[in-house]
Amino acid sequence: MDENGILFDDERIDDLQRNGYHIIQKKRGFCFGMDAVLLSGFASVRRGERALDLGPGAGSIPILLEAKTEVNHFTGLEIQEQICDMASRSVRLNGLEDKVEIVRGDIREASRIFGRASFDVVTSNPPYMTDSHGLRNPDLQKAIARHELLCTLRDVVRETELLLKPGGRFYLVHRPERLAEIIFTLKEHHLEPKRMKLVHPFVDRKANMVLLEAVRGGNPSMRVEAPIIVFREPGIYSEEITEVYGY
Repeated sequence: MDENGILFDDERIDDLQRNGYHIIQKKRGFCFGMDAVLLSGFASVRRGERALDLGPGAGSIPILLEAKTEVNHFTGLEIQEQICDMASRSVRLNGLEDKVEIVRGDIREASRIFGRASFDVVTSNPPYMTDSHGLRNPDLQKAIARHELLCTLRDVVRETELLLKPGGRFYLVHRPERLAEIIFTLKEHHLEPKRMKLVHPFVDRKANMVLLEAVRGGNPSMRVEAPIIVFREPGIYSEEITEVYGY
């Protein structure tokens, strides 16, 4: 570790492009991607609200959300000890100890850890793939981030229902091919989908991400918003990504 007690030899510091904030990541491990950036831009957290991110990994979503809001406090719940420590060091690196806290714990026990109806907003960028989807990465940290090894979509949704106050909002980024399952599971747990936005890598490519907002106990009515196009051409971000998300 360096002399400041912040960085190990196998880690690097990346620029989050927001408020001068940076994040610590493994040089060869799983790194946050555009999905986390888009979710932080899609989510809405208001002054005075309490927000929780389920599975923050290196801490990108709580830190990015803090950068764009005036909320007093963000919490992240991360099960992997090493990743939890890394995210906590990212919080310290940015001087956000009074505003962002990373807690080590199991998403499947989140409502027991924090108590029921304790948050106004929950966000999550959960593992996208079930055991039957794709090859599992031999790197355990990457496998946990990508496959439902330690929690499933149903676990995330079940705990979110318990964690949210009535009328509280859930923001999720996932894969479009699981959209029917996602909506069914949300409604089964009294989380009514209210907004949806598809994300396309290029204007002529199929969507590879979906952003959803659901409200606990909300009335049925969902707005499908204009899609996000990430790249205008290979290697060049679209105007929306540049202007709205700061990339």
